[in-house]
Amino acid sequence: MKRPSLGAIGFGLIPFTATCFSVALWDRVDPMVFGLPFNFFWLTSWLVLTPLCLWAAYWVDRPRSLEPNPDNGDDRES
Repeated sequence: MKRPSLGAIGFGLIPFTATCFSVALWDRVDPMVFGLPFNFFWLTSWLVLTPLCLWAAYWVDRPRSLEPNPDNGDDRES
């Protein structure tokens, strides 16, 4: 198994940092977005955006998984 690329790790860290570390910056009720407090809207929107970031991480790393791995004798060709 190969280690993930820096691009894939970066795409994986985007939703993590957006949900864990940025919420304290605007932890208040106002403004309202679509009838929801902004904090709740922000966290709910990341439920949709997280799979998109992970899909991008998969596609960044996918070409690397098709390369043959000399460490385990994998002679698979792309």
